[in-house]
Amino acid sequence: MTNYFIRRFLLMIPTFIGITMLVFAILQYCPGNIVDQEIERIQSGGSTGGESGGSGRFMGGVKDIEKLRRQLEKQYGFDRPIYIQYGEWLWKVCQGDLGISYRKKQPVSTLIGNRLPVSIKLGLIGFFLSYMICIPLGVFKAIKHGSTFDFTSSVVIFIAYTIPGWALGVILLVWLGGGLGIVPLGGLYSANHAELSFWGRVWDQVHHGLLPIFCYTLANFASLTILMKNSLMENLGADYIRTAFAKGLSEKRVIFVHCLRNSMIPIATGLGHALSLILAGSYLIEKVFNVPGFGLLGFNSITNRDYPLALGILVIASVLKLLGNIISDMLYCIFDPRIRFK
Repeated sequence: MTNYFIRRFLLMIPTFIGITMLVFAILQYCPGNIVDQEIERIQSGGSTGGESGGSGRFMGGVKDIEKLRRQLEKQYGFDRPIYIQYGEWLWKVCQGDLGISYRKKQPVSTLIGNRLPVSIKLGLIGFFLSYMICIPLGVFKAIKHGSTFDFTSSVVIFIAYTIPGWALGVILLVWLGGGLGIVPLGGLYSANHAELSFWGRVWDQVHHGLLPIFCYTLANFASLTILMKNSLMENLGADYIRTAFAKGLSEKRVIFVHCLRNSMIPIATGLGHALSLILAGSYLIEKVFNVPGFGLLGFNSITNRDYPLALGILVIASVLKLLGNIISDMLYCIFDPRIRFK
């Protein structure tokens, strides 16, 4: 089994190259890149960081615009073949250099490092809340299978499954924030956060984080609850459970001591995927609530055509996703000794 995981780690290399190569090519050929935006800015009266004289110098006609385009393409490295651009970028990534942001003129690693703590905090809270709510709910639904509670909760879970977290966030933000004024309209802190007392700052963070964390939790709510219920019901019909009942053990002991342990295996193996979910954040949820985290940084990098920043975020997210898949397989082997990978 050791050889299997060694091969899985080695397989990460071509998989990572394939992911980044595809996205790199898509970004290069997308219209409206940084060169187009700089030309549009100059034509509208602005100027680039490397050109002086503003727009007057390049408003003479098509030839001047083409000359400017060639200069900008050379400045940003777009005048070379795409495979050379990708090779140079990949070599820098292997050395730990994610490049410099086009817009913010700062190292990409610094920008990502400044945003990660916010997404990690929200992601961890949402992740643990999901497990703390969904596991007991799934167990209770399995025990009360076919009851009114099971049917009612299934309807709620189905509705939660069909509504994306960011879409519900928009509705709740308009209703509770704009209409009733119960929650803030965005951000993580109030304008006077630094002037508040300790408990005032704590409540301020809780107040601002209620809706974003709720939407984070909703993303895994339906799948985890149904998975927990189905896993427990499957084990309740196993032979060893019938044997335990035949020995005269109480229902509570059979369910919570014998059955629940094996039913937790599919849930526990999902912990590996949490690595990518926590750190990658959610682009749309953070955009809706204006949370200055990893997801909002990625969203803005795409809309602003900030290719070094977008690719740097892709590197972090893809590596975490690939590692999460391997960790999930490892946890599967740890929690279920019957599983052996070859």
